[in-house]
Amino acid sequence: MGEFVQLTANGALLGFMYAILAMGFVLVFKGSGVINFSQGELVLLGAYVVSWVLATLGVPFWLGIPLAALVCAVAGVLIERFALRRLLNESMLALIMATIALGSIIRGLMSLIFGDRTRSMPEILPTGTYEVLGLRFSALMVWAAVIGLLLLGALAWFFSKTKLGLAMQAVADDRVAAQSLGMSLGVVNATAWAIAGAVAALAGFVWGSFLGVDGRLIALGALIFPVVILGGLESIPGAVIGGIVVGIVESLSAGYLDDVVGGGFSTVAPLLLLLVVLLVRPYGLFGRPEIERV
Repeated sequence: MGEFVQLTANGALLGFMYAILAMGFVLVFKGSGVINFSQGELVLLGAYVVSWVLATLGVPFWLGIPLAALVCAVAGVLIERFALRRLLNESMLALIMATIALGSIIRGLMSLIFGDRTRSMPEILPTGTYEVLGLRFSALMVWAAVIGLLLLGALAWFFSKTKLGLAMQAVADDRVAAQSLGMSLGVVNATAWAIAGAVAALAGFVWGSFLGVDGRLIALGALIFPVVILGGLESIPGAVIGGIVVGIVESLSAGYLDDVVGGGFSTVAPLLLLLVVLLVRPYGLFGRPEIERV
């Protein structure tokens, strides 16, 4: 029983790290309706920018993280303005292909600018372990969970208390009706990408501290889909719940099934969960089914 509780707790903390990744994806879809297949590359961009600001420029942590988030937010605005705005009324397939091409461009630019060697993230977050009631937790994962909760609270406040946040919700609910009421889709889309860029910087900081800063971070983009589909493509709280569920499934699979069915099953288990969710509830736990009247 103790092993089960330990694996479940570790999986929940891992889930918060996944949730930080997924929030950026959900923000882009919620604000602009784009399924962003370049989210892994955005996280890689965020990690390189944070590492450059903190390690190369030597900016203090309390200033470096906001500065890196601002740089990535500006990058998000530029991506929306020059790469995606012209495709606003095109098909979803065209938008998906554009984000795939965008990911390839970001990957190539990062390799050209920073090289292929692994860069280390400054050790700002604790790297030891905490022990609570006989359970041991990675300090890095605990602080990642704290960052995830703070980010969730900040986004909840933004969407419920600010005019721009309410406008983004209106656009996500009905883009045509929102535009007819005078809301600017360009401003909403740019804001969504700006916030997603800032979130990618935080995700890059957390995962770069965990894995190091190199091309491996791109693979994290594939881990987002089980999370966002389980939670719902338009739900930020759903991204957190989905991340926790996926993290627990992965942790329990690694603890109990990897030795039975072969190593690496823990990486397949979330994808199997994704398949089950698509069959039973394709719009996710907190997503909304689309109803068309004819």
